[in-house]
Amino acid sequence: MIRDGRDAAAVAEAANVIRAGGLVGFATETVYGLGADASSDSAVAGIFAAKGRPSDHPLIVHVAEPAQVAGYAVDVPPFAQRLMKALWPGPLTVILPRQPGVAAAAAGGQDSIGLRCPAHPVAQALLRACLGLGIAGVAAPSANRFGRVSPTTAKHVAEEFGEALLVLDGGPCEVGIESSIVDCTRGRPVLLRPGVFTRAQLEAACGEPVLDNDELRGAGAPRASGTLESHYAPNAKVRLMDAAAIQAALDLLGADAAHIAVYARSIVRIQSEKVVYRRMPDDPLATARQLFAVLRGFDALAVKLIWVEHPPPAAGWDGVRDRLGRAAAD
Repeated sequence: MIRDGRDAAAVAEAANVIRAGGLVGFATETVYGLGADASSDSAVAGIFAAKGRPSDHPLIVHVAEPAQVAGYAVDVPPFAQRLMKALWPGPLTVILPRQPGVAAAAAGGQDSIGLRCPAHPVAQALLRACLGLGIAGVAAPSANRFGRVSPTTAKHVAEEFGEALLVLDGGPCEVGIESSIVDCTRGRPVLLRPGVFTRAQLEAACGEPVLDNDELRGAGAPRASGTLESHYAPNAKVRLMDAAAIQAALDLLGADAAHIAVYARSIVRIQSEKVVYRRMPDDPLATARQLFAVLRGFDALAVKLIWVEHPPPAAGWDGVRDRLGRAAAD
């Protein structure tokens, strides 16, 4: 059931569901999450089962405030402290060495833990209500079946899991793609998953260069959410193409083109009324905000192919480029 996340009674009900070991869908600024008590192995197992997610694929633990990090992390290096001070609450996850015996199931059995302090008022209200019930953190991956397109509205969550799941509605997600993930366990900040923060913004926040995982040759890299080669995939086959290739393919098929959707910044000539066209914004933040909803909308129209124009190479497009690359992976 979808409940108004601004309603204190609905938030209290959701917190009680989590205290009882259940699952709750809730809005964050990035995507909607599927939350459970991070300290309860059985509750966390419910997330893995509902999503069809491998139990060794770690979840991100959401906390209401930075002061709670000490309960999960055994060490917080200075550059991680600077990242959290500058960018929390917000769409940033930091991976830190995990306190022994804490949230092992949520961490996928690793000796590290991913932590995020979300900015969305519904997420904050739920986390603080849970904290009042003695629940220090809420483990929450995206509220969708594993590997599929992430949800950015409460309706998307209900479509994934049915009406029995309580979902706190906070409106469409403002960011629209998942958080940036920075590994802080290897002595230097390493970007494992791009989000809407550019590398320059992350470097300005932490005061030192942020490396790519391949720059360290993957040495000791923890597993992290959303980093599988194939992920965020709609039912239709996604193909990344340049604008000229999209136009040439449409011209070749002509009026016979069918079951195809096009998502492009370029204005293309379409001869067939059976081709669906959505214009990709020129701004990367606007594209990130609508990306998953556009892919879900194409699936709802039962298209078989989605042709997407390559995002620009500029750094601001890194998060969108990452999601589209994984959606198009075989």
